[in-house]
Amino acid sequence: MSTAPLVFPTDLDGWTAFASDRPTERVRQVEAIDERLRTESGLTTAERLELWNDTEIALGAALSEVYLLSEAHPDAAVREIAEHQVQIVEALSSGRMLDRDLWRVFAETSSADLDADSARLLERLLRDFRRGGVELADAKRARVTELTDRDTELSLAFSRNIRDGRREITVSAAGLAGLPADFIETHPTDENGLVTLTTDYTDLMPVREYATDRATRSALVSVYNNLGWPENEPILAELLGVRAERAQLLGYADWAEYETETRMIGSGAAVPEFLARVDEASAPAAAAEYPQLLERLRRDASDADEVTIADFWYLLGALKREEHDVDAQLVRSYFSFERVLQGLLDTTGKLLDVRYIAVAEPTWHEDVRSFDVVRDGEMLGRIHLDLHPRDGKFNHAACFPLATGVEDRVLPEGVLLCNFSRGLMEHDEVVTFFHEFGHLVHHILGGRQRWVRFSGVATEWDFVEAPSQLLEEWAWDAGVLASFSANADGDPIPADLVTKMKTADAFGRGLEVRRQLGHANVSYHLHVDRPADLQAETERLYATSSPVQPLPGSHSYAGFGHLTGYGSCYYTYQWSLVIARDLLSGFNGDLMDAAAARRYREHILEPGGSRDARELVESFLGRPYAFDAYRAWVSGGI
Repeated sequence: MSTAPLVFPTDLDGWTAFASDRPTERVRQVEAIDERLRTESGLTTAERLELWNDTEIALGAALSEVYLLSEAHPDAAVREIAEHQVQIVEALSSGRMLDRDLWRVFAETSSADLDADSARLLERLLRDFRRGGVELADAKRARVTELTDRDTELSLAFSRNIRDGRREITVSAAGLAGLPADFIETHPTDENGLVTLTTDYTDLMPVREYATDRATRSALVSVYNNLGWPENEPILAELLGVRAERAQLLGYADWAEYETETRMIGSGAAVPEFLARVDEASAPAAAAEYPQLLERLRRDASDADEVTIADFWYLLGALKREEHDVDAQLVRSYFSFERVLQGLLDTTGKLLDVRYIAVAEPTWHEDVRSFDVVRDGEMLGRIHLDLHPRDGKFNHAACFPLATGVEDRVLPEGVLLCNFSRGLMEHDEVVTFFHEFGHLVHHILGGRQRWVRFSGVATEWDFVEAPSQLLEEWAWDAGVLASFSANADGDPIPADLVTKMKTADAFGRGLEVRRQLGHANVSYHLHVDRPADLQAETERLYATSSPVQPLPGSHSYAGFGHLTGYGSCYYTYQWSLVIARDLLSGFNGDLMDAAAARRYREHILEPGGSRDARELVESFLGRPYAFDAYRAWVSGGI
């Protein structure tokens, strides 16, 4: 193994080989090691675990590389090859968990002579085998294999249809009323006097925030809420059935029970219990906020009888401007993309005691910017930032692992795939950038573990968002923002404006939590209840989760990308936010406090998944985390 960073191809033939030959070679490596594990007698338990670690390093590298290419490479043929390789690697990974000979290698061994980390790895490995179905009778094992492979195939197709499902609408020039001047300049009218708008974030977010024409907002949000439809309708229906059958064959009541066994929450039944707490905590604020939105909407549309999701961000922005003197267009004038990028690097560099050194190496696209992450002359990892939209690219914002670090063996590398404007950024985009970067630095700083299983962000999945949600706070700090923001005259954003922004942000928070509650309810109930009519049930769940109503007849579930990766567990975002709000208390009001930052880095980020999340949090806070800070925040605390 090498601790050097990856070297990428420079031409299409090279990328084709990168997407096909590299994972194929890693599959062969794994197969050879597995055969050695099955047949070589006399190996100690520690030696067997080291060999298993070798296979997990190889499989993880193969999967990370081709999964990234399937979502980011500009050539459709390379993306298709990469998707095919994802299926092959996923099939091998799941098939190994059904291999009884491999299972016996570890099941019939002792942990008596192992150190604590190795014993923990063995315990998790045996749990993986059990969850994979290795103990089932032959016929059931074979069926689990079919279902697992089908899950991968359906999930890839679901994601592909969203990624390639870009939609357009046309509106009159008058339909752009309220949008910023730079937006209007980059959206000229055609020969028919019409303007084309797309579902790319660079169009969607400004339109839903600024367009005073309700018809324009509704039209664009409507087509956005139909991304992936109708193609994903039968795919999702089958996927839900595949997961339900697989869970039952493995001895679980439903897919949520299967997924939550390895998470902090502990059980599927605990999910609705937790969501009920979120419901109770957010209900008073949402009940107070909604009438204000409806009253403001009626100033524009006197006959309006409800606020829809197409109105939500526009009305929040209008009320923040009119009631709190926060003009989002004024705010965005301070946040040019280039300054935000450098400010994010400077802020996190100081916070985490690292430097980011630009690297001039070829990557998959000219937009990508690469940086080495260095501390005291030592290279800790490499990051790649692919931050602007293009056809065929992942169309949300997320962190993708590229190489999961192993101490003295593999240098961690990670990638951000985002879709930000190249010009001025909305403050919401700045917050998103900080959030996703939180995943990236967690992956790098936590990537120095002995066992790849516990490296990087390999914590319980309902904790993994907490460090990212915490880092969002730096995008709300007046001192931090002043350090990199500047308007056309070169002046930083005023501290009093940031104070107003924070006060204004508290308004609508209850309704935003209710929106997230809707996502969590859809995620959970579609998997557990498996309704016959996905459209009707999804619409009902959103309509009952929040007073802000969904657009009737839309099919947002077809474009809900998290239904593949997060499955039934979208509750994760609020669960981890409970923890993040409590972690914030460890900084005692000073986000750049060096001692607190070091403690945070050492207790939360650098251990990766080597300890259970509850232990990590308690070691930083000095106590178990609590719900109180989240409840106060939902109620309007700043």
